[in-house]
Amino acid sequence: MNKEVLMVVESVSHEKGVSKDVIFGAIELALAMATKKRYREDAEFRVSIDRESGAYETFRCWEVIDPERELEEDEESNPDAELSPQEASEKDPNLSIGDVYEIPVESVEFGRIAAQTAKQVIVQKVREAERAQIVNEYLPRVGELVSGTVKKASRDTVIIDLGNNAEAILRREHLIPRESFRVGDRIRALLIDVDPENRGPQLILTRTSSEMLIELFKIEVPEIAEDVIEIRGAARDPGSRAKIAVRTNDGRIDAVGACVGMRGSRVQAVSGELAGEKIDVVPWDENPAQLAINAMSPAEVQSIIVDEETHTMDIAVEEDNLAQAIGRGGQNVRLASELTGWSLKVMTEEDAAQKQEEEAQRYIQGFMEMLSVDEGLAIVLVEEGFTSVDEIAYVPIEEMLAIEGFDEETVDELRNRAKDALLTKEIASEAGSGTPQEDLLGMEGMTRELAFRLADAGVTTMEDLAELAIADLVEIEETLSETEAGELIMTARAPWFEESEDDAAEGTND
Repeated sequence: MNKEVLMVVESVSHEKGVSKDVIFGAIELALAMATKKRYREDAEFRVSIDRESGAYETFRCWEVIDPERELEEDEESNPDAELSPQEASEKDPNLSIGDVYEIPVESVEFGRIAAQTAKQVIVQKVREAERAQIVNEYLPRVGELVSGTVKKASRDTVIIDLGNNAEAILRREHLIPRESFRVGDRIRALLIDVDPENRGPQLILTRTSSEMLIELFKIEVPEIAEDVIEIRGAARDPGSRAKIAVRTNDGRIDAVGACVGMRGSRVQAVSGELAGEKIDVVPWDENPAQLAINAMSPAEVQSIIVDEETHTMDIAVEEDNLAQAIGRGGQNVRLASELTGWSLKVMTEEDAAQKQEEEAQRYIQGFMEMLSVDEGLAIVLVEEGFTSVDEIAYVPIEEMLAIEGFDEETVDELRNRAKDALLTKEIASEAGSGTPQEDLLGMEGMTRELAFRLADAGVTTMEDLAELAIADLVEIEETLSETEAGELIMTARAPWFEESEDDAAEGTND
């Protein structure tokens, strides 16, 4: 019988590719379960198999438990497998809480029932071991391309056989739009996650990520795999259009040409794998403005204005080129924005010039008001690139002296006025626009947030609110309806009517 145990372990381990220890553990568990069926009580058993001879022993087990412990949810005490500390000390004085007391019992034979139970346990253990094997094999490969054949295809998912009992799943949101597969089709996708807890396929794939586009180019373009060419960014509208930005430190190599290939062979190979997705390959540039110009390809950019504060760029194109620059549904400018990491706004040259003119007028008006200078001097400052009082106050003196017609006296005066304007602004900011008074805060229907917003607009008391018209209040707080604004104003005016009634009453008494 002992040899039979060893034969089962040897054959199953060889057939399933699972370690012998896993099979031994499964048989031990099966024999313990078979032993347990002999006893009416709910006893616990442990079986130990000698790995060399196949001989095995069986032990009945009791755990020493703390009688005062709190049982967890769904946990029940088992008197047939538990001992109190007092009962344990009678059997062995060295036992303490948490220890296990064991006595040898007669072992069951490794017969038909035990073998059947062992088979069930072994199948389960083998499945668990195979799943663990798959996790260990594919976990380091997250972010890589994998390929296999379609095993099952439904409306929402595609199950892919990767070989060696490994299955992967492609969910609808990770499939390229209008893409369909049949059972037996070869498929390639990017491994994005390994889920050990999933009862179904544990490997999660995608065909829509930008990383898949990059991995495909690594396969088709040897220079990328060899790190001669680097892909610095990628943006995709899966199944429709994509853009990648490439660069090389080797001046002898044309990075864009190498990625496109002879007569477009390399880029067409990638496009074919992605359901005909059109791919623009553009040169990377460290200058964000130049990168944006490149990313807008195939549209030609006439001028570009960069606003680093808002991280936006205004891109001007010829009117005939506007539709191409924007793309169908805004696709071209959206992909260019994603590739560059900047918010890009496309407009005609006329619109761009008008916007520049409006901004220049705003800056000019601001300088005239804050610095008390005439329009001519304000225009000069704007033309020299100044857009804020801060720049005038703290830019190096040499830069301002370089402006034609500016001497030291003019520069010093402008800087002093700019600093005074900033100081006045800071004092006003610290002082705030006002603080709501107690009568306004405690008024019926008033919230604290609304009271402070009113105070910012100069309405700090009920009297101030009572003097407002409904339109004025709605303009201050746009979330209020005219009805709500009218009710608030009437509540604020209530003291007026009370005073009128008191005056009328006094007149009657007189």
